[in-house]
Amino acid sequence: MHEGGNTTTVTEFMILGFPEFPDLQIPLFLLFLLMYLTVLIGNLTIITVTCLNPRLHTPMYFFLCNLSVLDIASTSVTVPKLLDIFLSKSQHMSINGCFTQAYFFILSLSVESFLLAAMAFDRYVAICHPLHYTTIMNWNVCVLMASGSWIFGFLEPVTYTVLLSRISYCRSNRINHFFCDLSALLKLSCTSTSTIEYMTHILGTLAGMPCVITTLISYSYIICTILKIRSAKGRCKAFSTCSSHITVVILFHGALLFSYMKPTSKQSLNQNKLCAVLYNVLIPMLNPMIYSLRNQEVKKALRKLFSRKVFSRDQNVHQ
Repeated sequence: MHEGGNTTTVTEFMILGFPEFPDLQIPLFLLFLLMYLTVLIGNLTIITVTCLNPRLHTPMYFFLCNLSVLDIASTSVTVPKLLDIFLSKSQHMSINGCFTQAYFFILSLSVESFLLAAMAFDRYVAICHPLHYTTIMNWNVCVLMASGSWIFGFLEPVTYTVLLSRISYCRSNRINHFFCDLSALLKLSCTSTSTIEYMTHILGTLAGMPCVITTLISYSYIICTILKIRSAKGRCKAFSTCSSHITVVILFHGALLFSYMKPTSKQSLNQNKLCAVLYNVLIPMLNPMIYSLRNQEVKKALRKLFSRKVFSRDQNVHQ
């Protein structure tokens, strides 16, 4: 921290992590390391299986691969630094590094919102307009939707990052969070944060609401279509194709709304940390399990890939 006159200007931040549990730093390190490795292994498995199995070269799994890449990237933005804090107590981060981490974290939230909306629209077309599915969800449309998600994701955090860089931080440089979260940074400001809070709600609404509305409308039509199916087996089969996605959408948007759509004065940093663990670590960890355990095609592809590797290994042993 740099002192000038009667004020102190922050030049670097200290990421505290989880100081509430001083005696549990090593167990927490092991827990987060296990979750991070699970995120990497699970999502890399989804990407590998989808790429190697031609039966999974469909729009739904194309979007799922994008989601897996995003999950790996988003957790890699925050968790390695947290593991370093647990193990070496290296809590310092430069102010530019902190803003960069905040940028990529907001980017990941934005891209995931758009991807989940695209996947909801894909399920709507598959269930409500199955005869026109290949025409509507052609590869040009899929690539356009996925690239649009990433482009909007890269653009949205620019405003937040610029506004964060213009705030004066002179109260403290200690961030009571496990990464440079927007709400935690605003609490360190010694100047008014009303502008950035206002922009957060405006941009969050403008970017997030179309995704939420698209998802809600898609599933309204999906539910109506499923209820019109006469056979119970047909209804179960139709619902199974979108139940995994519904689970992920509820978890993600629920945690996000609870964490960010409240006034800063009413936010509890401990609650925000728990929410952040949910959408930054747990959901990326659970996504491969949710999509694979409840999806027969993915389970078949996994069994096929595993049996192929076992057969190849046995052949090498006998040669």
